[in-house]
Amino acid sequence: MKAIVKKNPALGLVIEERPIPQIGERDILIKIRKTSICGTDVHIYKWDEWAAKTLPLSSIIGHEFVGIVEKVGSKVVDFAPGDRVSGEGHLTCGHCRECKNGRRVLCPNTRGIGVNRDGCFAEYLSLPEENAFKIPNEIPDEIATIFDPLGNAVHTAFSTELVGKDVLITGAGPIGLMAIALAKKAGARTVVISDLNPYRLELAKKFQPSRIIDVSKESIGDAMKELDIQYGFDVSLEMSGSPQAFASLGEFTACGGEIMLLGILPAGAIINWHQVIFKMLKIKGIYGREIFRTWFQTLHLLQSGLDVTPVITHEFPMEEFEKGFEIMLSGNSGKVILDWTHL
Repeated sequence: MKAIVKKNPALGLVIEERPIPQIGERDILIKIRKTSICGTDVHIYKWDEWAAKTLPLSSIIGHEFVGIVEKVGSKVVDFAPGDRVSGEGHLTCGHCRECKNGRRVLCPNTRGIGVNRDGCFAEYLSLPEENAFKIPNEIPDEIATIFDPLGNAVHTAFSTELVGKDVLITGAGPIGLMAIALAKKAGARTVVISDLNPYRLELAKKFQPSRIIDVSKESIGDAMKELDIQYGFDVSLEMSGSPQAFASLGEFTACGGEIMLLGILPAGAIINWHQVIFKMLKIKGIYGREIFRTWFQTLHLLQSGLDVTPVITHEFPMEEFEKGFEIMLSGNSGKVILDWTHL
């Protein structure tokens, strides 16, 4: 089979021929239809410090996908050949305290497909049955392949109550953009998004937030006055990983408000802790998806009319993956899809 592989400790990836993976008695073999490129994959492509410390060379990368079950292990009970599936890319141990408490998202022994073991940027993927998720026919492949990042947005947005709230989203990357649609769907009073990237600020218009802020030209405070947000944002969703955005949240979040952190901040990022303490702000870190609660929430939101299709901006045949990574690196894209259906 063809696979996209991190072969060398330098910029770039290569396509190699690899054996079709073997499956165990509780695994399923998935014929990949489409995959999408994640920021994690871009780190691997660039071979930055994190990637060099984390990824074994010659690994097949990728963890966002949709495909068709081709073969099942002898003890698989919930899946059959022909099922269309996506899957949770975090493989948890099943025996630690958190797994036994039903909180797999907190498993300290988590391994990631496309990082700690071969991933989905290949014609076939072997996946434990417990990590697979069936996709109904009404969900198109393009949306099914972004269940992972959409799930990140769902987990972040729905970690608190949004009905009637004023919501600030810092960072108009794909997850931040999808969070606009989620906050509106949840009944937020106002939804404001900020960024510096002109392409993504323009893309945000398709999700029709209450206000879009280019923080290089205007302030969040001015937008608050314009929208008559007198006391600050009830909920702030930090999606950018920007230390400047994080530092601003103490000022713009209302007394007793909540800050949800999904963006990965650099070491040493600071916030005004006096504001956090005296305004009694709550800060919560968000990682991945609640397995599988978030997956069902995501599916049901889509089935009830949630539309995140504008976030998908480019699609390429898998052989043209370099174009996909180049457009991701430029910052002038939303989600980028790689198509494997012609193989």
